[in-house]
Amino acid sequence: MDIESDLYGNALVDFHQGNYSEDITVLSTTMEDDVMPLPYLFRSYDQMPALEKKALLLSTGTVLDVGAGAGSHSLYLESNGLTITALDQSPGAITVLKERLKSPDSKIVLESIWEHKEKYDTILLLMNGTGIFEKLSRATSSLENLKNLLNENGQILIDSSDLRFLYEDEEDGGLWVDPSKEYYGEVTFSLQYKGIESASFDWLYMDFELLKTHAQKAGLKADLVQKGEHYDYLARLTKI
Repeated sequence: MDIESDLYGNALVDFHQGNYSEDITVLSTTMEDDVMPLPYLFRSYDQMPALEKKALLLSTGTVLDVGAGAGSHSLYLESNGLTITALDQSPGAITVLKERLKSPDSKIVLESIWEHKEKYDTILLLMNGTGIFEKLSRATSSLENLKNLLNENGQILIDSSDLRFLYEDEEDGGLWVDPSKEYYGEVTFSLQYKGIESASFDWLYMDFELLKTHAQKAGLKADLVQKGEHYDYLARLTKI
């Protein structure tokens, strides 16, 4: 497997096969560089933050786990008897998922969410689920596409964070942001692993009120389920 074309997937495979030597570094021109610890991507339910636990407990029926990665969420849901489709566009992630998920009812799909056509009772979008929209200009159309994958009484469980705190002036409350960006939650990242850097990609963080506005435009009702400890939140979207 070419590490440059699937850096994230290669890191997952390395860890899963016992070849753990380093973590993924997350690079950004607008935020401080960060580290994505590989063990965290294989976390158990007990190791998950409260918002993720809440989302898993709210999941019902047939579940689409978008960006399933190493399968932590899918594994928990599978163990609780739910019918899971674990979707990821990383071949390495798919390799790991095929080895970790055990139920004959679980499906593992190598595909972009925007090409997927099946319908579900629950669509799970965690670890900043709004990131897959990439840009604010794509938020409404992305939500419309997700709505089309819902069964009649289905739900989308999605989390994100309000990045306002990164740019807010403590004295006057004003925002010091890049004027070239439509919204301060638009971020560009790249990943680095074993000395190789991935291509850059866009990632969108959305505050809840903005998500609620775009969800309504897409024919969805947004309810705030729970707030996290650091400007993050979990929302539940349903058809209007």
